[in-house]
Amino acid sequence: MPEKPIIQLENVWKVYQLGKVELTALKGISLDINRGDFATIMGPSGSGKSTLLNMIGALDFPTKGKVFLKGKDIASLSENQLSQLRGKTIGFVFQEFNLLPNLDVLENITLPMVFQGVGLEERKVKAEKLASSLGLKERILHQPAELSGGERQRVAIARAFANDPELVIADEPTGNLDSITGK
Repeated sequence: MPEKPIIQLENVWKVYQLGKVELTALKGISLDINRGDFATIMGPSGSGKSTLLNMIGALDFPTKGKVFLKGKDIASLSENQLSQLRGKTIGFVFQEFNLLPNLDVLENITLPMVFQGVGLEERKVKAEKLASSLGLKERILHQPAELSGGERQRVAIARAFANDPELVIADEPTGNLDSITGK
């Protein structure tokens, strides 16, 4: 029996109501993402790329259609169930980093592990290893405001891998990195 896709979208539509105007961002998207897949979403500004990433990441619900995360219809899950499943399954690298300004690098990287119940010592060891692998060892106690844009991006990348996700969703993950670091 073949393995279920990690993410499955079935005829997904997303329509935003902007005052009296309806804006259709997604029209009938069907997509399976399986273990080992590498997918790129490309298109002009305003074409629905970020909306599609939000659907793939189970961060938003479709206006029409269904989104399945590891075979479970996200609309049928409680917010807590969805958060737990998403936290175990998906790592996110957001375009705007979404680092917490009052937490240092180590704490920002460990945050997803806290929500998954990982013990303090294991969180610290793993976060230090991730930070070191991304050239952030000397910056681990710095807060985001004390980091360059590229360093903040690397913290966001480390955080995305904190829970060993099956799927990583990255919205322009190398946009703030130089070409060598990006590779």
